Amino acid sequence: MLLYVLRRLAWFVPLFFLISFLAFGLSKLAPGDAVEQMNEKGMGMVSDNTPLERIDLIYQQTAERLGLDKPTFYINLTTAAQSDTLYRILRKSRRTTFQKLSAQYGNWSEIQDYYHSLRAGEEALISIPDSLKTQRNRFRSTVLELYEEHDNKRIENRINRLKEINVLQEQALAIHTNYQRVKETATSYKQYIPALYWHGFDNQYHHWIRNFLCGDFGISLYDYKPVSQKIKSAIFWTLLINCIAIFIAYLLAIYLGVVSARKKDTRTDKGITLTLFILYSLPSFWVATLLVVFFTTPEYGAWTDIFPSTGLGNLSKDAPFWSRFWETTTHLILPIFCVTYASLAFLARQTRNSMLEVLPQLYIQTARAKGLSESKVIWKHAFRNALFPLITIFGSVLPSAITGSVIIEKIFNIPGMGRLMLSSIYTQDWTVVYAILMLGAVMTMLGILIADLLYAWANPRVRLG
Repeated sequence: MLLYVLRRLAWFVPLFFLISFLAFGLSKLAPGDAVEQMNEKGMGMVSDNTPLERIDLIYQQTAERLGLDKPTFYINLTTAAQSDTLYRILRKSRRTTFQKLSAQYGNWSEIQDYYHSLRAGEEALISIPDSLKTQRNRFRSTVLELYEEHDNKRIENRINRLKEINVLQEQALAIHTNYQRVKETATSYKQYIPALYWHGFDNQYHHWIRNFLCGDFGISLYDYKPVSQKIKSAIFWTLLINCIAIFIAYLLAIYLGVVSARKKDTRTDKGITLTLFILYSLPSFWVATLLVVFFTTPEYGAWTDIFPSTGLGNLSKDAPFWSRFWETTTHLILPIFCVTYASLAFLARQTRNSMLEVLPQLYIQTARAKGLSESKVIWKHAFRNALFPLITIFGSVLPSAITGSVIIEKIFNIPGMGRLMLSSIYTQDWTVVYAILMLGAVMTMLGILIADLLYAWANPRVRLG
């Protein structure tokens, strides 16, 4: 048994890191610039009147706080046209622009000179007096446009516009000269030569996975709170609802499935099957909406106002414990019902089908021939060997218990993981989204591991495989 567990754990570690690679890679492909998003929402207090040097300083400080001033990964497999220091261009849009220029011309040293000339022109704007504010703003907007351009014709048009402005002619000429040198010394063949760069352990992924293993999931891009704090407050309600629902669903499903199998083709079996079929065909979002409409308001009669409205109640934390307990309990009855019935029908049918395969077996007939009571035959011999489908399903239940039900939590206004995930997607708070994604992946692997161990417990022959 120990060897079996160790073998399963040996598969767990590489699978975890493979999933972390995928999650981290997807987070890097998320739209938008995380630094600009945080600054726009007030973290860096950036406004239209903020001086240029202050904007750059705030951007750099925010990037360093988020760990975005480091290489992305341990290694970088690219082409000889790309530089191993491209990550030092902190702004995501600008880095993409100069990455495309490198792929187009292949001479990074000249492209880097062109980038530095743009930076010099941008910094020289500080010396322009307010009396020339119009020209200064035109020069600045044109330079910002050049940061985003990689098309030759558009770049030349904007450089010509710079040269027509009556300020900073020396900087405009330097930008023009450096860009012409980029085109004249192009070595585009380098994009066909592979190159491998080693960045060491001081990279974004290494710090991200180390912090994740320590329970630090980063900072929210929306409200700047620690992601672990937001998840901690949400996961309690999700676990509470789903654990109760899973317990009730398994308890009822096992009983109904066993009874239905024992009384195959009788009225009892047909009645249970019809009821479960109806439950399975009802969409949970539709049932949840009907429950909210008909059973939480007196609009359709005083007798329909049975349960409180959505949410968790309005009592403060200073209220007596039992008052808060009963108010919260009444608010959770309908969400728990919706989560329970949705899985009850499927679990009960799986139990029935599994029991029908086991009951005709010879060892069941032998147990009956020995004079064992029917309950012992069913629950000790038949049911244990019919557990495998339920164990398999349990492996997928665990991650759903953590990640929550998006629809149910949204309809009933439960501040759980599902609603947190949905609101984070709406606000493009990708730090929270991918933290929940990683937690769901870890719970999936843990569920599979627990299912494997339960297989070994239910059938000792599994350990030999």
